[in-house]
Amino acid sequence: MPDILLEAKNIVKYFPIKGGVFLKEIAAVKAVDGVSLTIEKGETVGLVGESGCGKTTFGRAILRLEEPTSGDIFFEGQSILTYDKKKMQALRESMQIIFQDPFSSLNPRKTVAHIIGEPLLVHGMRSRKKRDARVLELLRVVGLRKENMRRYPHQFSGGQRQRIGVARALALNPKLIVCDEAVSALDVSIQAQVINLLKDLQDEFGLTYLFISHDLSVVEHISDRVAVMYLGKIVEIAPSKALYKKPLHPYTQALLSAVPIPDPALQRNTRIILKGDVPSPIDPPPGCSFHPRCLYAKDICSRSEPKTKEIEKNHFAACFFAGQVGLTEIL
Repeated sequence: MPDILLEAKNIVKYFPIKGGVFLKEIAAVKAVDGVSLTIEKGETVGLVGESGCGKTTFGRAILRLEEPTSGDIFFEGQSILTYDKKKMQALRESMQIIFQDPFSSLNPRKTVAHIIGEPLLVHGMRSRKKRDARVLELLRVVGLRKENMRRYPHQFSGGQRQRIGVARALALNPKLIVCDEAVSALDVSIQAQVINLLKDLQDEFGLTYLFISHDLSVVEHISDRVAVMYLGKIVEIAPSKALYKKPLHPYTQALLSAVPIPDPALQRNTRIILKGDVPSPIDPPPGCSFHPRCLYAKDICSRSEPKTKEIEKNHFAACFFAGQVGLTEIL
């Protein structure tokens, strides 16, 4: 039996839109619309999709940085949506996040020692000597030097700032870390360094990651399983190798056909160009939300919403014709 660390059940997050004289709710942005996902201890689950599909909102919702509209979240078998503020603060030791922007996620008025040491202070480590010793240990772990303790964020490069963010996330020895576009703001060479660092830390400390990204090449390198989101829903989830070798959902096929090949002498046989734009999350289309852009849509796609089903072993997709249409192999 798999050892489940976190289980999200039918998570919904709507952001109300208010208008009129009395500012009544007139509509809602359906950022996350019924997402279920399990994450096992020690694994990395990649969450990919276009900008605006709800990846970050889902990551923040499972940490309760955004309160879900409905659904439930279980961490080590316990529902955390019933936790009060005190219980949630205690749980923060086990659940941390690495933010997308290494420039704005660090307080420019605080030194590295204050930034990394603040979680320790909040969670009861009053001794400054002990905090500084822990900060030094964390700096060593992420490849920074002792003299960096008294410096400020503006004195570091982007890659170094993200390492500080990683050190801050590690300060309380968490079990789960949500990596929200953790390398998207970095140069390619620095991305590789940070990804390799995350993998080394996972091996050393037994960490579990939810790795959110729009870069499918990065996700392939680090993930054990990959979930693909479109307009607030997961449309496909599978082990990384299976998904990249044989994507079953037309949306996943289109995404993978757009991934550049690093060898200039090679070219893809097929490039799928999606028609139209992503529909508005305020008023998503009926039936399958992808059908207005799908090359293989039939009448049933606009009338009924496909359920997620297991097409191949551990390979799930939400499509009436998954695996029957489009490309059988992309890479």
